[in-house]
Amino acid sequence: MAMLTVRNLPDDVHRALRVRAAQNGHSTEAEVRSILAMAVKPETRVRVGDALADLGRKIGLTNKDFEVFDQVCDKTPAEPLRFE
Repeated sequence: MAMLTVRNLPDDVHRALRVRAAQNGHSTEAEVRSILAMAVKPETRVRVGDALADLGRKIGLTNKDFEVFDQVCDKTPAEPLRFE
């Protein structure tokens, strides 16, 4: 796991973090981890796979629509890389 040091944190911000941590039953360190995780990975973020699945359902794609890809797809196995 990575470590992070925050320098020059104002006293009032540190105090607010300690209060918030106590209210949530966490250590200050655990509270900071939680805040950072929510900031960079919010629950409402768009997930590409989910967005594509929703789009497919919205426009009514079915498995039959994808059979065409199986027909035109080149089935020749790829040659392995050679490092000679």
